[in-house]
Amino acid sequence: MSRAPVDSDTRQARIVEIARDSGSVSVDGLATMFGVTPQTIRKDLTLLDRRSLIARVHGGAVAGSGTDNLSYAERRSIAAAAKAAIGAAAAALVPDGSSLFINIGTTTEAIAQHLVDRRGLMVITNNLNVVDILADRPGIEVIAAGGRVRANDRAVVGALAIDFIRGFKVDLALIGASGIEANGDFLDFDVDEVRVSQTILENARRVILAVDSTKLDRPAPVRIGHLADIDYLVTDIVAAPLRIACEAAGVTVVETGATR
Repeated sequence: MSRAPVDSDTRQARIVEIARDSGSVSVDGLATMFGVTPQTIRKDLTLLDRRSLIARVHGGAVAGSGTDNLSYAERRSIAAAAKAAIGAAAAALVPDGSSLFINIGTTTEAIAQHLVDRRGLMVITNNLNVVDILADRPGIEVIAAGGRVRANDRAVVGALAIDFIRGFKVDLALIGASGIEANGDFLDFDVDEVRVSQTILENARRVILAVDSTKLDRPAPVRIGHLADIDYLVTDIVAAPLRIACEAAGVTVVETGATR
C-alpha cells in the first residue's frame, strides 16, 4: 500500500518537530520517511534554515529554534556575510567620542569588528568576545561588566551585571536579538540575558537594534522590548509588515540589502 503524499507545509512542519525531538535529521532518512526525493528534502531544509527553524549541516540539519538556541559557534556561521554588512552599517552610525553599550550576540560582535579603528570611544559591554576585539585598540576604552560568566557564549549575566550597567548612562546602545516579530516585539531565549539587555535599553540615550533577516518572525520565548524602545533598526532585508511597524514607532531603518 503506497503512502499518501503530504503537502510541503505539512511536511516541513513535521521535519521541524522531528529535528526538535531527535536533535538532528538526515536528508536520506527524511526522503524515505516522506516518500519524496532527496532533492525535495534539501529544498525543504534550505527553506527551514532561512527561517531559522533548523540549521543546515552536511547531509541534513540540526534543531535550531523553538525554546532551544543554537550553539554560539553555530550562530556565528549563520548569515555571516549579512552580519558583516550589518556590522559595517551599524558602526557607521556611531560617532567618534561616543559612549556605548554592546550586548552579547554574534551580530554585535560584527559591529565591534568595524569599530576597531575608531577614536575616543568608551565601550561598556557584558560580552567578553567584544572585550577581546576592542580591548587593545588605542582609541577605545573598554569597560567589562562584572558578574557570572556564561560558559557557552562568554556573556556576563545576572544581578551583578545588571547593577553594574545601571551605573552608566551612555550615548548609544548596540544590541542584538534572537527574533523580531512583525508587530515590533524583539525576543531572546534566555531570561538572564534579556534582563541585562533591558537594563541596557533603560540606560542609553539612543538604541540601535542590529539583526539579520533570518531573525524576522523567528520564535523565541522571552520578550526584550518593542520597536518603541529603539531608534534604529539595522538589517539586511525588511519585510513590509515590519517596515510599517518601524514607521509607526518612528524607527529609522537602515537596510543593507541581500548579501550572498
